[in-house]
Amino acid sequence: MSIEIEVGLENATKVRPLINEPVEVEKEAPKGLANPKMQRLAIVGGVVLIAAVAGLFLYYGDRESTDDAQVDGHITPIASKIYGRVAQVLVDDNQPVKAGQTLVKIDDGDYQAALEQAKAAVALAESEAKSAGVDVPRTAQNTASGTSSADAQLLGAQADLARAQATYEQAQTADLAFAKANVDKSIANAALAKADLARYTPLVQKGEISQQQWDAAKANADATASALKADQEKLSQAQRNVEVVKAQLDAAKARVLQMQAMVESAKADTKQVGMRTADAEAKVAKVAQARAALDAAQLNVSYTNVVAPIDGVATHKQVEPGQIVQAGQGLLVVVPLQGVWVTANFKETQLKNMKAGQEAEVKVDTYGRTFKGHVDSIAGATGAVLSLLPPENATGNYVKVVQRIPVKIVLDKDSVGTYVLRPGMNVDATVITK
Repeated sequence: MSIEIEVGLENATKVRPLINEPVEVEKEAPKGLANPKMQRLAIVGGVVLIAAVAGLFLYYGDRESTDDAQVDGHITPIASKIYGRVAQVLVDDNQPVKAGQTLVKIDDGDYQAALEQAKAAVALAESEAKSAGVDVPRTAQNTASGTSSADAQLLGAQADLARAQATYEQAQTADLAFAKANVDKSIANAALAKADLARYTPLVQKGEISQQQWDAAKANADATASALKADQEKLSQAQRNVEVVKAQLDAAKARVLQMQAMVESAKADTKQVGMRTADAEAKVAKVAQARAALDAAQLNVSYTNVVAPIDGVATHKQVEPGQIVQAGQGLLVVVPLQGVWVTANFKETQLKNMKAGQEAEVKVDTYGRTFKGHVDSIAGATGAVLSLLPPENATGNYVKVVQRIPVKIVLDKDSVGTYVLRPGMNVDATVITK
C-alpha cells in the first residue's frame, strides 16, 4: 500500500522517507452454524418454535372443530285442516308474520250452514231430553198407583176366595149332610106311617079300630110322605146350592188368578220406568252428541281462518285465491328467526371428551364472525342411521367409514345480538372440550 502526501517546501525537511510497512489482513468471518451469531439466532428460533408449538397444542388440544354444520330452527309447515275454496291469501312470500295472524281465508259458507244445522239439532235434542225427563216421574207415579191398586184388588179377591171356600165347605159338608139326614129321617117316618096305615086298614074294615084312628094313621102317612118329599126337595136344593157355591168358589179362584195377573202386569209396568229412564238417558246422550257436533261445526268454521302459530317469516307459499284445497294440504311455511340453533355433524372420533354444557364457538359464513354458545345435546344415533335409507352393512361389501353424529349447539342470545341467523346457513363449529 502506498500513500502519497503532498508537502510544502517548508516541510520537506521534516518528511520521512516512505517505508513499506507490513499491513495486517482481516480474516473472513465463518459461515453457517459455525458463526456464533447464527448459533444464537438458531437457539432463539428453536425456543420460539417450541413455544409456538406448545401454545398451539395447548390451544387446539382441547378443541374439536367441523365445517359440516348449519343453522337449524323450528320450521312450521302451514296446512289446511278442512276442504274448501280459498277466498283470500293475506300474506306474500318472505313476509314477517305474528302468531295468531290470519294467513289464508277459506270460504266458510258451507260450514256456516252446517253450524246452524248443528244448533238446531242441539235445540231439538234438548227438547226431547226435557220431555223424556218429565215422562219418567209420571210413568213411575202411574206404575206405582197401578201396582197398589192391583195389590188391593188381589187382597180382595183372595178374601172373596176364602169366603167362597168356607161357604163351599159348609154347603158340601154341614148343609148337605143335614139335608140328607132329614131325608133319611123322613123316609123312616114315612115308612113307619105307611106301615101303620097298612096295619090299620084291615082293622078299620073289620071294625076293630075306629075310623078316627084310621084317619089319623092315614093323615100321618100323608104327612110323613109330604115331609119326605119336602126333605128330598131340600136335599136337592142343598145339592144344587153346593154346585152354586162351587161355581162361586171357582169364580173367586179365577178372580184371584186375574188379580195375580194384574199384579204381575203392574210389576211388569214398573220396568217401563227403567225403560223410560233409559230412554231419557239416551235423549240426554243425544244432547251431548248434538253439542259435540256443534263444537265440531264451530271448529270447522274457525278452521276457515288459517293463522300463523308462531312469529316468523312466511315463505314457500303454494296457495292462491280461488284454489280448491284438501284437508292436510300444505299452503306455506313459517320460519322463525328466533330460537334457532346449530346442528354440527362431528366425526365419531371427535366425541370422546364431548358432553352437554361445554362451551362452543360458531363462525357464520354470512357474517364472517364468531358467536358464543354451548353444547345442548348429542344425538342418540349417527346421521346415516337416521337417514331415509340407512345403510345395510350386513349385505354387500362392507367398507368402514368414519360416521358423523349430530351435536346440537345453542347460541347465547347476548352473543348473537341483532344478527339474523336463518335455518340452513353454513357455519364452522368448534367445541371446547376441556
